[in-house]
Amino acid sequence: MPRPKPATRRWSRRRPILVFIAPATIIYSVFMVYPLLDSLRRSFFDDDGNYAGLANYDTLFTNPTFSDRFWGALGHNFEFFAFHMVLQNPIGLLLAVLLTAQSVRGLNIYRTLIFLPTTLSVVIVGFIWRLILSPLWGVTESFGIDTPLLGESGTVLPTLSLISVWQWVGIPMIFFYAVLIAIPKDLIEAARVDGAGSWQVFRDITLPLILPMLGIVSVLTYIGNFNAFDLIFQVKGIVAGPDYASDIMGTFFYRTFFGASGTTGSAAMGATVASVMFLIILVGVLLYMFGWQRRVSTYEL
Repeated sequence: MPRPKPATRRWSRRRPILVFIAPATIIYSVFMVYPLLDSLRRSFFDDDGNYAGLANYDTLFTNPTFSDRFWGALGHNFEFFAFHMVLQNPIGLLLAVLLTAQSVRGLNIYRTLIFLPTTLSVVIVGFIWRLILSPLWGVTESFGIDTPLLGESGTVLPTLSLISVWQWVGIPMIFFYAVLIAIPKDLIEAARVDGAGSWQVFRDITLPLILPMLGIVSVLTYIGNFNAFDLIFQVKGIVAGPDYASDIMGTFFYRTFFGASGTTGSAAMGATVASVMFLIILVGVLLYMFGWQRRVSTYEL
């Protein structure tokens, strides 16, 4: 009986893999890759379907009607991201460290309570915090705060950022917690036997081991923040008031594509804004991959 050819044997081994991968690949391509590529293509045409080259990008960056709102939304998005990087991720790491302490009772209860807000609908979160911060019956009245935190240009974006941090702090906490509980206790005990304190153990052992996860959490925070939309939309509406003070790229894209306040939307300009958002996110991901991931050592735990 003739033996099967090497190419036939390789195909026999790979066929089950392709069978399992094909459905997910097809679904991802139809609902993710194709819309992305079509948006990029659409940004080079006008609303009538005529090829416009880079005219839409020129309008976005130079026409005051679009450029003022674009640069404002982009700046607000970086501010929104900064709040999450400076507050959410460090707090998530601190909570993860505290939850790994064996001396604390009820760790499972605390972990559940901290993670619980991430399971709530953003609509519910936005509605609840609008009630909490209401100048008529909310906590601002109880504490004698005269400034409506969601009604002033200088306070609305920091307030919304803190609400978002409160809701999503459980995500980095769980990521860091999963790494911390995987660190062998022998390493910690050996360091303590050598006289290392809690800070030295964290600095010299824990931190180097969680650095890869720190990079992953940071890039996920970046992607999530530059795709943010629902909280701002739920609390402040599509105009992201007051006076566009809470406007970010997601709300700016929505207004550009669908229109708002009596203005007509533009599919071509909406696709242009979406393409620029994709490029901004892509640059951040590339900086992570080539500026961080390649320089951080990964250890087997």
